[in-house]
Amino acid sequence: MNDRYDAGAADHGAEQYELVGYDEYGQPVYRQVRPQQTQQQTCDPYAQQTQQYDRGYGYDPYAQQGTQPPAYDYGAYDPYATGSHQGGPAQGTAHDPYGRTTAAEATGRQPHAEQAAQQTAHIPQQAGPAHDQEAPAEPQREYHTEQFAFIEEPDANSEDVIDWLKFTENRTERREEARRRSRSRIVALAVVLALVAAGGVGYLWYAGKLPGLSSDGSATGTATAAGAQKRDVIVVHLHDIKGDGTATALLVDNTTTQRGTTVLLPNSLALTSDDGTTTTLAKSVEDDGSDGTRDALDTVLGTDIEGTWRLDTPYLQNLVDLVGNIDVDTDTDVPDPTAKKKGTAPLVNKGRDQTLSGKMAVAYATYRAPGEAQDAQLERFGQVLQSVLRKLSSDPQAATTTIQTLQQILDPSLTDKDLGTFLAGLSDLAKGGDYKTDLLPVRSDGTLSAQTGAGIVRNVLGGTAKSPDKDAAVSVSVQNATGVEDNTEKARVVLLNGGFTFLEGGTGTARATSQVVYANAAGKANATEVAKTLGLPAGSVTKGKVSGSADVSVVLGQDYEPSSD
Repeated sequence: MNDRYDAGAADHGAEQYELVGYDEYGQPVYRQVRPQQTQQQTCDPYAQQTQQYDRGYGYDPYAQQGTQPPAYDYGAYDPYATGSHQGGPAQGTAHDPYGRTTAAEATGRQPHAEQAAQQTAHIPQQAGPAHDQEAPAEPQREYHTEQFAFIEEPDANSEDVIDWLKFTENRTERREEARRRSRSRIVALAVVLALVAAGGVGYLWYAGKLPGLSSDGSATGTATAAGAQKRDVIVVHLHDIKGDGTATALLVDNTTTQRGTTVLLPNSLALTSDDGTTTTLAKSVEDDGSDGTRDALDTVLGTDIEGTWRLDTPYLQNLVDLVGNIDVDTDTDVPDPTAKKKGTAPLVNKGRDQTLSGKMAVAYATYRAPGEAQDAQLERFGQVLQSVLRKLSSDPQAATTTIQTLQQILDPSLTDKDLGTFLAGLSDLAKGGDYKTDLLPVRSDGTLSAQTGAGIVRNVLGGTAKSPDKDAAVSVSVQNATGVEDNTEKARVVLLNGGFTFLEGGTGTARATSQVVYANAAGKANATEVAKTLGLPAGSVTKGKVSGSADVSVVLGQDYEPSSD
């Protein structure tokens, strides 16, 4: 900038310039200094600004000196080259500090000193020279809140920011919700696994299959665990008044495990009679009555039977009708025993969920097809019993009323109220699915195996299997081939009276001669004694294969003549 003014000074000879202030853009403003005024200007560079400071700020640097500042032509110094002043339009040209020639300079005219002072007074933010005394500070203005207007400028990104915050907040919530669901699933899975494990262990314990609790491992531990449970047991005998046969079952209410069970007892189960001889369950029911049979069962099974329920077929029919019929999954067609013509439709049809009336239930519970084992008929009886329990009332008083309505004569060991309350408890278990029916498996000679003792006798009944001593009597298996059905029963009676154990061998094709078979030389004497007891000739005794686990096997032919007594 100084170079520019130096250039101008060279063009105009001895002309000099001094700084008088700064314009509104912060550019320095100079003015021309005449040669004759150099000394005065040097001493008093701000004399020309007297009017400006007197008017604008009340400051007069020459007030004390009593001097009048010289009048210079400020109009000739127009930094904006307007070419006009308060006194009127300028004529000619003047020198511009930026290298331009003004009109005033060209004509040689000089504006009045007052006009120059006014022109200089409009220079914004003019500052004095550094060596001069500082001008007094401008008084502070007082501002008020109402003088300002606060405008909230909308931010174009504000909505994006809000959306981002919502997104991050929602994502955080989703993550927390996912964690909570994951924790809930883990807890639920752990609970399910624990229940499954507990149920599996309970079932294995119930079935006697837990390691260390089996009969061949730790029998004492199993007996202790089973003995600690509380059970109520009664025995029920179904008497078929027309077929002259019986079916026996134990009803068990385990109040500790809250489970009910029907244990079906085959008629071939070996028992010890009152006189110490070996007999069968069917024979004991017929000969020894309820008390003797109950005691014999307690001895063999190690149980504590509380009472006997004799249920003749007419009472079973009335019981089913009272509870309103029953539903059974039947396994065979049962013919109508009252039908007189062949080809008549069966009384009971084979199929699932067959609705049976009292008459139909009796026919199904007692039915035994020709050549069929007694266990098949026994299992049908068990189906009917469990179905009756599901239909019977679970209320003790209502169940007692049902029993009283039957008007049957009960065993003195079991009253109407006791039987009704007991059956109501089993009914509740049967309706809840906590009831099952088991068949007690026995060997061909009527004894119990170790596996049977561990699986049912010990775990279900809480007892200890104790079959009669096998050496106490010779077991004899009898097959009837005489063509006369009653000969089987007559032979059984004769053998039992002779001290032998009778095993039913079923019915075979009719043959003329009888045969008594023994397995080894040690059994020949026993076979000879059996033939003599049955009244068979000595020539019928022969060595051969003995059926089942019997000591002697007998096939009764048409030459068999039952004794008259």
